[in-house]
Amino acid sequence: MSSNTMTPGTEPSHFAKIWNSNIGYSFRKNPVAIVSMAIFLIIAISSLLSPLLAPFDPYDPASIDIMNSEYPPFWVDGSLPDFSLGTDDQGRDLWSTILYGTRLSLLIGVCAVALQAFLGISIGLIAGYVGGRLDSLLMRLADIQLSFSTLMVAIIFLAVTQAMFGSETFNQYAVFFLIAVIGVAEWPQYARTVRATVLAEKKKEYVDSARVLGFGPGRIMVRHILPNSLSPIFVISTVQVANAIISEASLSFLGLGMPPSQPSLGSLISSGFDYIFSGSWWITVIPGVVLVVLVLVINLLGDWMRDVLNPKLYKG
Repeated sequence: MSSNTMTPGTEPSHFAKIWNSNIGYSFRKNPVAIVSMAIFLIIAISSLLSPLLAPFDPYDPASIDIMNSEYPPFWVDGSLPDFSLGTDDQGRDLWSTILYGTRLSLLIGVCAVALQAFLGISIGLIAGYVGGRLDSLLMRLADIQLSFSTLMVAIIFLAVTQAMFGSETFNQYAVFFLIAVIGVAEWPQYARTVRATVLAEKKKEYVDSARVLGFGPGRIMVRHILPNSLSPIFVISTVQVANAIISEASLSFLGLGMPPSQPSLGSLISSGFDYIFSGSWWITVIPGVVLVVLVLVINLLGDWMRDVLNPKLYKG
């Protein structure tokens, strides 16, 4: 019997197929992608397991003592063994607060990108498939949206929302406000990309065959045309998660995002900024380093994915 003969039950798993594909081969041969993925997984898993890994709960007032405020990290004289990375101005353990804050920043980033993708993909599919005046109208709306920066739209919306509902209500639902405004502000990136793919695909024979078989426009767009747009969508989503995290951090730093009682990386940096020149630099610097590293590895993974999924750039 030949050694290449497949025996029953030896079909490779989905993970094995991906690992042995061009994407898996490129990943194994790219040390930057491997290191970036390892760092991202460490940060993401640690933040998701923050209730188990964090020695203190920053949301529990009973575990916070104002008398423990501004203790330095372990490598600085005057530190306490209970607080490895020191404490912030409220007496919260900085390690625990960073874990919870990173989880919140990742949650806002991923949910905002999911909203962007849903709006942008839907609008792009409809604009490209229907065409005509509807296409022109939707693309002009996208152009208008792109003419305004995300931060400018978010600042105006959140400032008005805070004034309308009051600070207490705003702080209670700040997560949802941030997801909504960041998601709505960035949908044109997806819409323009998906529309370009639809315009190229809708004239091909497989689309005509689907129409002859009696499939409706919705099924043709979602089941037949959309899968051909997944590669650029994955690349955009990776970069947009990093952009959404930066937007959340920027808005929280300006006081229009997460309140200090619900720590995110942005609100942590903001709360410690007043103390950076008074000697308590760690309150701002350590969360800032975590934010920079997180955004950097996500962008590096996005660059690698763009090169692999683009046949004109991928060289094997």
